[in-house]
Amino acid sequence: MARKLKCPICGRPVVWRGNPYRPFCSERCQLVDLDRWFSEEYRVSVPRDLWEDEEKEGEDGKI
Repeated sequence: MARKLKCPICGRPVVWRGNPYRPFCSERCQLVDLDRWFSEEYRVSVPRDLWEDEEKEGEDGKI
């Protein structure tokens, strides 16, 4: 039996096996997700202490 999940964009059922667009149901949903990354709707968070370390390095003139 094929494993079924929900598409993260539209919520329709997705057949996992043999689907070239997985985890999406279609090329359209895959492109919608890509557009959201490009338009910065999605972001990868960075721990605050790393940001503070970078700011200190910038103030010291070190890169």
